[in-house]
Amino acid sequence: MTSALPDTLLSITDITKTYGRGQNRFDALRGVSLDIREGESLAIVGKSGSGKSTLMHLLALLDEPSTGTIVLSGADPRRLRGRSLNRTRNKTFGFVFQQFFLTPSATVLDNVILPMKIAGVGRRERRRRGMAALEQLGLADKAKNKATDLSGGQKQRTVIARALVNNPRVIFADEPTGNLDSATGAVVEDILFDLNREHGITLIVVTHDEDLAARCDRRIHIKDGLIVPAEVAA
Repeated sequence: MTSALPDTLLSITDITKTYGRGQNRFDALRGVSLDIREGESLAIVGKSGSGKSTLMHLLALLDEPSTGTIVLSGADPRRLRGRSLNRTRNKTFGFVFQQFFLTPSATVLDNVILPMKIAGVGRRERRRRGMAALEQLGLADKAKNKATDLSGGQKQRTVIARALVNNPRVIFADEPTGNLDSATGAVVEDILFDLNREHGITLIVVTHDEDLAARCDRRIHIKDGLIVPAEVAA
């Protein structure tokens, strides 16, 4: 007897994204359909300008498609507006970016608890969950340090801790090792895949690194705004 496949968490159908008009029109995505299952790891692979980051922004509800449909856990998130959309995004997704986006003069803990402030979590609970996330990432002893004093690897682990504090169902990792040396990058990769496999967090990695992509359960290749076979994308 075969076990049931995990439920579809995110689904997009015939998504397009167009910028500009007339001679300035640019089609970043040109009819992309994709289903993402709960708990899987997925790599979105493509060269610069291929449309992979645009696709991530749409999946993460950071932008709206020009045409097409998005379904999150069986519902259309585009019906949400304002605070409801922000709350859904904040509760469902965590983000790990190549550029870190930390506030240099703030402490490590203050950077980590920022999503909980946005979500309206109380002060004591913010500190408890923030310290638990830092402990999980081996950074509890850096909680009071300024973010500017951290190494590149420590900054990225701080970003991962920040991504975890609201217990997200999905982590989006956009070139997560792009600013790190190979040894530090390998540590960060291991942390992300441990979160996926041991905690069931869906992991969506946006990258041009085929070695990183190969660690995922599945990978898709984007070229000129379309999902294409790997040999076409090369």
